[in-house]
Amino acid sequence: MEKWTLGYGTLLTTLGVGGFLATGAQHKTALIPAGFGTAALGLGLLARRGTSQRWLLGGSALVGLLGFLGAARGLRKLPALLRGEKLERPVAVVSQSVMAGLSAAYTALGVRDLLRA
Repeated sequence: MEKWTLGYGTLLTTLGVGGFLATGAQHKTALIPAGFGTAALGLGLLARRGTSQRWLLGGSALVGLLGFLGAARGLRKLPALLRGEKLERPVAVVSQSVMAGLSAAYTALGVRDLLRA
């Protein structure tokens, strides 16, 4: 699971920095995925050190769940964006939707591994 955690953290960090740059570095809230990514990277690095695996699995699943819950609102506006409707912050909708999808998949993997452990 440590590789999945490091990959998830890297993707979210990249998403956050990319979203921030896509907004012309004006909207600091675009960095929120990077915060979740940094937390996931920290947990992944702890897992490499051999720290309590069960604790790390639970913590990383919680990071994924909170990431999904925080970003899921972007999924409601995604259909309108895909239909070509004008939205106030289209970059935010894309970023939130991607984060929600990544977080949902990661949380499912984390819960599966937690139940196996």
